[in-house]
Amino acid sequence: MRSFSRGFTLIELLVVIAIIGILSSVVLASLNSAREKGRDSRRISDIKQLQLALELYYDGNSSTYPANLADVAPDYISVIPTGPQGDAYQYASVDSGSSYVLAATLEDENHSVFDNSVTGTDVGGSGIDCGTPVYCVRP
Repeated sequence: MRSFSRGFTLIELLVVIAIIGILSSVVLASLNSAREKGRDSRRISDIKQLQLALELYYDGNSSTYPANLADVAPDYISVIPTGPQGDAYQYASVDSGSSYVLAATLEDENHSVFDNSVTGTDVGGSGIDCGTPVYCVRP
């Protein structure tokens, strides 16, 4: 008498589970990279919005930049943005208000935005260190 079993063997199940595990780890690694890029894009966008608000402030206040970033809200920007993980952007008014340094720390140290970033330590006497991974802008 023959006994036929209609099911999967333990080895077959283990192979399928291993393949699913490998595929899911590849997908999760890709998702983390995409999330980092998304957060960095938001940081760069926030910096550009803050730059615009600072220029509007400069035009309306005797050609000087504010001593504190909070001074541009709510007249020139509705709310001072914070980073996607709740971190604040660095700001310093330098040269008696005639210039500023605005900085955000990015997660991707090889981002193309660093090609146009201000670099150096204590830029303009601001106390802000502008080197990878810190993206800095000036007017």
